[in-house]
Amino acid sequence: MVERNKKLASLLDRIADFLELKGEVVYKVNAYRKAARVIEALTDDIEELVKSGEIDRVPGIGESIKGKILEFLRTGTIKKYEELKAEFPEELAELLVISNLGPKTLKVAYEKLGVRNLDDLIRVIENGSLAKLPGMGWKKVDNIRKGIELYLKGQRRMFLGEALEIANYVIENLKPFATSITYAGSLRRMKETIGDIDILATGNWMEIMNRFVSLHRVTDILAKGETKSSVMIGPVQVDLRVVKEDEWGSALQYFTGSKEHNIHLREIAKEKGLKLSEYGVFRIADNSKIAGRTEEDVYEAIGLCCIPPELREDRGEIERAMVGDLPKLVKYDEMKGDFHVHSNWSDGTSSIEDIAKMAEELGYEYVVISDHSKSMKIAHGLDGKRLLEQVEFIKKLNKKLKNVKILTSIEVDILPDGSLDLPDDVLKELDWVTASVHTRFNEDATFRIIRAIRNPYINSIGHPTGRLIFQRDSYPADWDRIFEEAKKYHVCMEINAQQDRLDLPDYLVKKAKDDYDLKFVIGTDAHHIGQMRSIFLGVAVARRGWLERENLLNTWSLEEVERFIKSVREEKLKLKL
Repeated sequence: MVERNKKLASLLDRIADFLELKGEVVYKVNAYRKAARVIEALTDDIEELVKSGEIDRVPGIGESIKGKILEFLRTGTIKKYEELKAEFPEELAELLVISNLGPKTLKVAYEKLGVRNLDDLIRVIENGSLAKLPGMGWKKVDNIRKGIELYLKGQRRMFLGEALEIANYVIENLKPFATSITYAGSLRRMKETIGDIDILATGNWMEIMNRFVSLHRVTDILAKGETKSSVMIGPVQVDLRVVKEDEWGSALQYFTGSKEHNIHLREIAKEKGLKLSEYGVFRIADNSKIAGRTEEDVYEAIGLCCIPPELREDRGEIERAMVGDLPKLVKYDEMKGDFHVHSNWSDGTSSIEDIAKMAEELGYEYVVISDHSKSMKIAHGLDGKRLLEQVEFIKKLNKKLKNVKILTSIEVDILPDGSLDLPDDVLKELDWVTASVHTRFNEDATFRIIRAIRNPYINSIGHPTGRLIFQRDSYPADWDRIFEEAKKYHVCMEINAQQDRLDLPDYLVKKAKDDYDLKFVIGTDAHHIGQMRSIFLGVAVARRGWLERENLLNTWSLEEVERFIKSVREEKLKLKL
């Protein structure tokens, strides 16, 4: 992410926060949110886009927002932001990300109870004064308390995508000075949230460390030494270790973890008369070193094939490696399509033509346009008439496209009673239909999702658990019942690749695969073409869930996908009969 773009996007997002507190009309708030999302996803520096005139071609940037961008480039800030900041404390706006705490409640708490920051909010919860405000009560306050717990967890950890951006920045800057360099720890295992970032390197330690502590984005140097240095990049601690060439493999294995995986490995090594450490594999009898240069050598020395980092959680991967039966995980570079992209027909910023161009650039054979359905008024959801117009538009566009096909689709809302937001006579005209829950998250979702699964035209369940990492827990649901029905009706589970969703979570992906042999699709849920590149986050979840090619439709050709859709629809219609 370009640093200047990130700062500008942050300012625009904060303006939206302040406008929410003021009770401004939704479309104005959304205009700033949309622009922030677009700018954050840009790969080119915003100043270069302005100089070249390309800014006028960026979707979601109208004349008003363009004026704010020019002002930011001239002054480093935005007057509108400074004016709003004078009305509300900055710390107050930061609390809007807390789940179950809406802008109206926060504004009243500010005006009536003097809440200006998190400490104040906790105080009025604990002394009972928040519950006494009109329209509140203890149940609502308890939900806000739970939201605070999630928020505080997020202050200690970061999203996987954010951590990868920082790690890659460090690695790119240190590459010229290192013989080998990569990230380790939970980041290499691609966990959904990350604490500190661990970087491992070999090479001239002095050159590497000097460059590391002098990186432009370093805000504080915690320690500097020959083998280890630690810095802060913003709020994130980054640790760098420089190891010897013949210790690279053992150090990489050790510092990748997980702790449970490593403990299990050491137990196996000990049974074989070996000692395993970050320095290598040694015979206990004479302390002679027998492996350590590569990870493959380390695992082979204790009788195992090399285990992919994403599996190293001691969830059965070691036992499978012992008998040479590890899954052939899907690869990051074998995606042939994206099953969930929003266009400017609803709340996306990109045209369908531009989405097709990006899909072609990514080497895809197909991309599924899944705009929102009508009940999502805030997202300009499509009713049946507009959706059928979009279908006709896509059919005409497909005749012009040579290397990629647009599949017609909708992200149809699952309503509180389990019915769908659009009728079957509209859904049957589509290539693919994703059904998602977007409201009433505190209710049991089992019945709603199962009823949607049984519809003959539903192909997948979007972001199935409804969670937002650090903001909202999964809604209550019986996943065994849901997966059982999904298997019966041949409905796929989506792995939503938005970094704050990554939904289904990896542990449910593994359960759905192992116990029910379900099929999956990855959807970026992109609202701007730049977000289509985040599909690798979904692949990371798929790999952590032990998925192979046969389990994940994104790895299938267009012909295979279309054949699957046809056979499933025929089978579901028979079941309905």
